Amino acid sequence: MTEKKQHPAGDQLLAMLAALANPHRLKIIAALKSRGRNYVSQLAREIGISRPLLHLHLQKLEEAGLVVSRLELSQDGKALNFFEVVEFDVELTPAAIAEAAQSLPNADT
Repeated sequence: MTEKKQHPAGDQLLAMLAALANPHRLKIIAALKSRGRNYVSQLAREIGISRPLLHLHLQKLEEAGLVVSRLELSQDGKALNFFEVVEFDVELTPAAIAEAAQSLPNADT
């Protein structure tokens, strides 16, 4: 028995595509996937962007449900915000897009 793949709703698909439509965000996803979870300062150094810019990109990815964060205390008492990738698998086919589009509100209203 084959299981039917669950496609994201239209608004979720749009948020995911918008979040991924940026080279910095693609690099963030790649870095987190290859090296595992990481905290903001270290991730900013690895990717080569400022922490404030990284925070903006991470916020967009988190809003789209592509990464999650967790605040943890280090051994020396510093608060570190760790991020990790949420496993996702988006199929972009005409059928998947048509299914997602059905959940979007009408553009004329």
